[in-house]
Amino acid sequence: MTDRDDVARREILTRLAVSREELRRVLDPPHREADGNSAQPRTPGGFPRSRTMQMFTSGRGIGTLGALAAGLLIARPALALRLLRMLPASAVAKTLLLRAVGSLRAKRSSGE
Repeated sequence: MTDRDDVARREILTRLAVSREELRRVLDPPHREADGNSAQPRTPGGFPRSRTMQMFTSGRGIGTLGALAAGLLIARPALALRLLRMLPASAVAKTLLLRAVGSLRAKRSSGE
């Protein structure tokens, strides 16, 4: 390779590094400090970020979703089963498993 190719390659790699850093900054914004105005994420990864998902994953939200799913299953079973097939089963199972393990740890640490 010539010296000219090396310079062009370095310039390309520099621009690529800058664009990657910009994408990281845009797609993964820094977490805000806990204050009275901002919603504090419940999990270290920051999921769920939206207030709607936070409400659905809270204790009352899970009960509401369960009642809604049961009502839909009773009223329109074919539609409920079709919608159930659309759910990402691994993500739902992982969320439920993490919540169960978290509640077990909380009970164990408060009991000791």
